[in-house]
Amino acid sequence: MTATATLERPAPARTRPAPAPIPTSRIVGVELRKMLDTRSGFWLMMSVGIISVLATAATLIFAPRDQLSYGSFAGAIGVPMTIILPMIAVLAVTSEWSQRSGLTTFTLVPHRGRVITAKLLGTLLVGVTSIAIAFAVGALGNVVGSAIAGVDTSWDISLGNAATIFLADALGMLMGFTLGVLIRNSPGAIVGYFVYALVLPAIFEALSAYQDWFHDLRGWIDFNFASSALYDGGLSATEWAHVAVSGTFWLLIPLLVGLRLVLRSEVK
Repeated sequence: MTATATLERPAPARTRPAPAPIPTSRIVGVELRKMLDTRSGFWLMMSVGIISVLATAATLIFAPRDQLSYGSFAGAIGVPMTIILPMIAVLAVTSEWSQRSGLTTFTLVPHRGRVITAKLLGTLLVGVTSIAIAFAVGALGNVVGSAIAGVDTSWDISLGNAATIFLADALGMLMGFTLGVLIRNSPGAIVGYFVYALVLPAIFEALSAYQDWFHDLRGWIDFNFASSALYDGGLSATEWAHVAVSGTFWLLIPLLVGLRLVLRSEVK
C-alpha cells in the first residue's frame, strides 16, 4: 500500500456519546418548583399553613373548654384541607395545558409517562408535608388550648386513626389529580371536583333518605361517602370493601382513562 492510498483513506466517523437520561428526582424537583414559582401557586401552598393557624385559633376562641381535644383541632383544620389539597393536585396537572407550557415540557422530556409520574409524586409529597404541618399545628393548639383552659390535654386520635386520615386526604388529592388528567383544563377540573365533592353527595344523600334500595347500596357506589369513614377510623371489613369497590369505579378506572388520554392527546 502506497503512502498516497494511506492519506486518502477516510477518517473514521466520530460518534457522540448518548446523553444520560434525566433522573426522575430532577423531574420531580422541577415539578415542585412549578407548583411554587407562580404567585397563585405560592399562596395556595402558603394557605395550608395560614388556614391551619386560623382554624386552630378559631377552635381556641369558640370551642367549649370541656370539649377541647386533639380531635376538635384536627377536625377544624381538616375541613379546609379537604378543599385545598385537591386544588393543588388539579393545578399541578392542568398547568401544562392551561398555560400552554406542555409543548416545552414534553419536548425536554419526550416520555410523557415520566412527567406525569413526577407530577403525581410531587403532588403526594406536597400533600404529605401539608398534612404533617396541619397535624403539628393542631397538636400545638391542643397543648396551648388545654393549658389556657386549665384542663388535661386530650389526645383522642390514635396512630391508626391518624394513618386513615392521611389516607383519606391522599385519596382526595388523587381525585383532584384524576380530574386534572381527565379534563386537562384548570377551571373545568376545579368545577368537576366541586360537583363531585358537593353536588353528588347531596344527590346521593337524598336518594339514600327516600329510596331504601339505595340506602343499602350507597357505600358501594358513593366513593365520597365511603372514604369519609376513614376520618373516623376503625373501619370494618365491609367499610374497607366499600372504599375499594367505589374507589375502583370513581378513582382507578377514570385515572387510567385519563392517563391514556394524556399520553395520546395532541399538545399545542
